[in-house]
Amino acid sequence: MAAPSLTPDDTTRLVESTIAARADELRDIRRDLHANPELSWHEVRTTDIARKQVEAAGWNVQQAGETGFFADLGDAGPRVALRADLDALPVEDTTGDPWASRQDQVAHACGHDVHTTALIGASYALAAAHEQGRLKGRVRLIFQPAEEVMPGGALQMIDNGALEDVASIFMLHCDPSIDVGKVGLREGPLTGAADRLEVRLTGDGGHTSRPHLTQDVIFALGKVISEVPAVLSRRFDPRAGVSVVWGFVGSGSAHNVIPSEGHVGGTVRMLDHVAWDHSEKIVQATVAELVAPYGVRATVDYRRGVPPVVNEPQATELLGTAVTRALGAEAKVATAQSLGGEDFAWYLGQRPGAMARLGTRTPGGTTYDLHQGNLRIDEGAVALGARVLAEAALVTIATKTET
Repeated sequence: MAAPSLTPDDTTRLVESTIAARADELRDIRRDLHANPELSWHEVRTTDIARKQVEAAGWNVQQAGETGFFADLGDAGPRVALRADLDALPVEDTTGDPWASRQDQVAHACGHDVHTTALIGASYALAAAHEQGRLKGRVRLIFQPAEEVMPGGALQMIDNGALEDVASIFMLHCDPSIDVGKVGLREGPLTGAADRLEVRLTGDGGHTSRPHLTQDVIFALGKVISEVPAVLSRRFDPRAGVSVVWGFVGSGSAHNVIPSEGHVGGTVRMLDHVAWDHSEKIVQATVAELVAPYGVRATVDYRRGVPPVVNEPQATELLGTAVTRALGAEAKVATAQSLGGEDFAWYLGQRPGAMARLGTRTPGGTTYDLHQGNLRIDEGAVALGARVLAEAALVTIATKTET
């Protein structure tokens, strides 16, 4: 592989000027998307807005299901893919901003509005490069639905041909713990595997004065809640970082009644593929052994989610070069592996590529968390993300063309 140039050139300046000229437009698109979020598999309006923008810029668009699409540009040479996700979360927007969500209990609390808008911005810049003969290869934009549900909309996009003839693939994900203007990079594992777990217990309930004559679902449920995480911490290599965290629990409706049913749900997360391959079997056995002494019946709904995102070394280097060209060498910062799940991993299981973390925190401002209704992003991140994505495509094409 030829060493990529770190020096900004006329193409880099074209990318920057094109996106700067449309920065206000991109800000307004992002605010509109934020105000009108749509849940997984229902991103009809979001898909339509993104599609119209890239079509107007000259991209050839192909729908990929009821929501989501991919778009191509370029005549010959290696094809590089850039991916953004479209969906929002079932979370109430509590920001109070003028562009806060207008949908009850739906919000872009993970920054996918930023991802979508940044990719739209990259489409403008790459189209300008193509017009001036500076695009020496082909680019595919992937606007994907349903990242927030397991196993994720990436599988549908792949089934519909999104990775056909793609040499490598890149994406950015918002990170509200990193200042705007910085991008977090890491070679190798970047996220964790994530699965969904629900345990439902049933038994003969009764009066709370006679627990010995019942099958005490709530007592058994308490054992599941406390002991499943504890047992798994001793069944897996500690370096696998297995984590079980519950998101909801429910049972009963009266102080003096032992109910006949209860349930608890959450996620099982881990840092490596080895643990992921064995987790379902161990969870099933653990639950059965824990509740057996109490005579209750257990139904375990274990749904495999996504594997870890593992950044390929050369692709990570190229993405780092793109950050340097777009924002300067000081923009690159190290980032750690997290237990968060991301279905971008499915693409990386078939093609080399890399994901980076786009800083969205205003320097000196509040550090927010993802998946919370109060999430705010520094809007300057949109244009910066667009520049990095465009450069990622251009740098990778140039490198593969020279190889």
